[in-house]
Amino acid sequence: MKQWYESLFENYANKYDKEVYVHGTSGECDFIEQEIACNKSLKIIDIGCGTGRHSIELARRGYQVTGIDLSESQLARAREKAKEQGVKVGFERHDARNLPFNGDFDLAIMLCEGGFSLMETDEMNFEILKAATRSLKNSGKFIFTTLNGLFPLFHSVKEFYESAGKEGGSVCKSVSFDLLTFRDYNRVEFEDDAGNKKVLECNERYYVPSEITWLLKSLGYKKIDIFGAKLGAYSRNDKLTPDDFEMLVVAEK
Repeated sequence: MKQWYESLFENYANKYDKEVYVHGTSGECDFIEQEIACNKSLKIIDIGCGTGRHSIELARRGYQVTGIDLSESQLARAREKAKEQGVKVGFERHDARNLPFNGDFDLAIMLCEGGFSLMETDEMNFEILKAATRSLKNSGKFIFTTLNGLFPLFHSVKEFYESAGKEGGSVCKSVSFDLLTFRDYNRVEFEDDAGNKKVLECNERYYVPSEITWLLKSLGYKKIDIFGAKLGAYSRNDKLTPDDFEMLVVAEK
C-alpha cells in the first residue's frame, strides 16, 4: 500500500511548482552559499529535491549537485526544468532512508520537508538522518528544515493550515494535533496535473529543538545550530521562537 506522500507526488509536479511555499528558492540558496563560503569545488546532495528547485538554482550558480527523490514524476519535471534552463544536475531516484552514497558529498541539504518528518514512524525519520550523514564526508555539513514542535504548543495548527490553504493549490481539512506523538493528522484535498480531484489522509511529525540536537549528536555531529526558518530568507540572525512553523538546522561533523 502506498503512503500518502507517495500518492501525493504521483502526478503533481506542475501544481507543486505553483504552491506558495516553493517560491523562496533564490533567498534560500543565498543562505546555502554563505554557509559554504561560495566554494564551487564542493559536492552537494539535495535530498527530497522534488522538482529540483534548489538543485537547479545551485547548479546555475556553478555548483556540482546531485538531486534525489522518491517520486519519478517529480524527478521527470526536475530533469525537464534543468534542460530548459541549460544546467546540468544528476537527478536520481532513491529512497532517502536508504541512499547508496558513502562519504561522497561535502554538503547535504534537505529543505521544505524533503522526506524527513513525513515518514510514518520516528525510526523511519531517523533512517533519513542516518542516510544523509553517511553520504557526507568526515568534514561535511548538513542543512535542513523540519516542522517546529514549539509552534503547536502556542498556536493552532488548524488555523495555520486554513490561512495557508487560501494561498496554495492544496487544502488541508480536519486537522488535529496529537501532543503525545507530536504529529498532526490532516486530510488534504487537491487536484493533480491531470485535473483529478484527490483526498489523502496525511500525518507529519513535529520536532522540538532538543530532540533534533540529541538525534544529530548521536550521529556524531559536533556543532548544531537551530534557527527560525523564514520562507525565502534563511538567516542565522533569526532565533527560533514558538511563532516559527519551521526550524532551520545547520549541523557540522
